[in-house]
Amino acid sequence: MDLQKLVRQNIWNLKPYSSARDEFKGEASVYLDANENPYNNDVNRYPDPLQWEVKEKISQIKGVAIKKIMLGNGSDEPIDLVFRVFCEPGIDNVVAIDPTYGMYQVSADINNVEYRKVLLNSDFDFNSDNLLQKTDKNTKAIFLCSPNNPTGNSLNRNEIVKTIENFAGIVVVDEAYIDFSSQKSFLNELDKYPNLIVLQTFSKAWAGAGIRLGMAFASEEIIRLFNKVKYPYNVNKLTQNYALNLLNNYQEVRDKVATILEERAKLQQELSNLSCVEKAYPTDSNFLLIKVGDADNMYQQLVNKGIIVRNRNKISLCMNCLRITVGTPEENKELITELANL
Repeated sequence: MDLQKLVRQNIWNLKPYSSARDEFKGEASVYLDANENPYNNDVNRYPDPLQWEVKEKISQIKGVAIKKIMLGNGSDEPIDLVFRVFCEPGIDNVVAIDPTYGMYQVSADINNVEYRKVLLNSDFDFNSDNLLQKTDKNTKAIFLCSPNNPTGNSLNRNEIVKTIENFAGIVVVDEAYIDFSSQKSFLNELDKYPNLIVLQTFSKAWAGAGIRLGMAFASEEIIRLFNKVKYPYNVNKLTQNYALNLLNNYQEVRDKVATILEERAKLQQELSNLSCVEKAYPTDSNFLLIKVGDADNMYQQLVNKGIIVRNRNKISLCMNCLRITVGTPEENKELITELANL
């Protein structure tokens, strides 16, 4: 892959902003370089712009070299960076499965990049050949979310591999829900595929949605480009500190994931037994998609009972479907009780 041919020329030539913390690395007794307030309150200094300490812990857990990791303000930041780095506004396009995570199209629209959808089949899966037929010489990236949102299923791994191997541009595999999946992550494939970007997040399994921290894994060359374009201090110190606390308690995170998987199996069975549920689709995530008779009406009835789920009725292939996150045993029981009484 000739990376320079994929990158926007102005980005390739860009001289990034050099912050004070970029120019000096290490510890000192007196800091007079960044115009900070000198009175210490734990947040008076700028944070590490490249989050090395956090990346070191992630590297140990994920088995990915530090220089192949970029941290962003949620996964939405690296998603946006794909467009800003690779896609020339008004000229280039990207291709994605449909339905899928809505921010891919929002980012495309913000960056004035054509967004081409390829409808999934009745099993919520895709065919690589059909996807690749939507590409042309101006297609810079393909987005694949696996496990997919809102359908919950993992995409066919062989089709993902076929897409990566047969597309000359960037393939983004969004693994936001991978910790709940039986499918193997693509992190171990980064050295094999220089056009691959894998996204993960602290928002789901790590119970860190509130700290807004996403992870992008790719070749050192792609990560350098992302770091070149991102804002200098894109991840604040409070987020970095909280992430370190989560990373240092990795076994607790794994235990909670195991509990969620147990609850998912129970919830899927209980939903399948309800007369008001026509189908509870198979899932590899921490949520379930269910088909009902009238999603709009059921959604409103649940709202009236103080139970909030996601109405996906207007999404492709999801007519009369609700997306339900796996909650605590008590929350799941309350949901089932109310649905049984509808």
